[in-house]
Amino acid sequence: MPVDMYAHLDSTDRRIVAALQVNGRASWTDIAQLTGVSVNTVARRGQQLFAAGLVRVAAVFLGSTNMLITRINCAPGTQLSAAQALAAIPEVRFVALVTGAYDLVAEVVVPKDAGLHSVLLNGVQAIPGVRGSVADLELHVYKSTHEWSRHLLPDASQLGPPPTVHDCAPDHIDTVGEQIVDVLREDGRASFQAVSARLGVSESTVRRRFEALHSTGCVQVITLVPAAALGFEAEVLFWVSVAPARLDGVARELAKLPGVRYVAATLGQQSLMCEVILPTHDDLFQFTTHTLAGIEGILSWTANVELLTVKRGFVVTPWAARHLG
Repeated sequence: MPVDMYAHLDSTDRRIVAALQVNGRASWTDIAQLTGVSVNTVARRGQQLFAAGLVRVAAVFLGSTNMLITRINCAPGTQLSAAQALAAIPEVRFVALVTGAYDLVAEVVVPKDAGLHSVLLNGVQAIPGVRGSVADLELHVYKSTHEWSRHLLPDASQLGPPPTVHDCAPDHIDTVGEQIVDVLREDGRASFQAVSARLGVSESTVRRRFEALHSTGCVQVITLVPAAALGFEAEVLFWVSVAPARLDGVARELAKLPGVRYVAATLGQQSLMCEVILPTHDDLFQFTTHTLAGIEGILSWTANVELLTVKRGFVVTPWAARHLG
């Protein structure tokens, strides 16, 4: 029976999910040691979360590409169908339904052999229900992490440090590497033996290629879970206007904050896009009135609450897939 995305998990489930967000391929034994729960309990609970469609682990390739951060207006009643159509496009990395002046926010990869106009006019604008869009070119990513629940763990250091942002050049991955990542995108916890059998290459080759890509930051293993299921009330996209001389400094200050999941510099009316996930609306109030207000160089900001995250890291979220039907 599918678990409702708004149902809060108990403390044991939350710690298991938090450990998977730190290292999605960690063994049940390692997670049991970290969470203080028996291996059998951790394995059983974890498998239940996967089967319920509440959690998904996937490997994603972090290629160095041009990205458009696009805010979209839809005709009334077409938001879900437009989000579904966007999510079906392979070049779309992220889609969310949001509050505010726009209905959807999406990140769209611009292929090297395509122009910006073709992505917008032939891609986004061609979707039924889309009335208009505003697209900003992403210039630089300062932070991108899927470990925003790390503080739920007593000590996550044994599962590894937070990943650093890395722009991976296309020549860093070959055809075999792409095939390995494709298989692990479907199931990020699949064993190297299972991947080997599927691709017809040796297990040692799979292990060596994956570990090389992962260690250099070309590939991340992400664990997707709705923030609400872990008790987080606030999942918000901020669009921040910054004095030009302070852009880099402001971005780095924001990137240090544990509640900030994503920070990117953009070419548009706002200098920075910042995604924030916080436990309560009181925390969000503190973030706006103290954190943002206290950083020198921030001139103004607008925000959109994320209502439903449909796609993240090129992966359609399982809970959104149920809503889209």
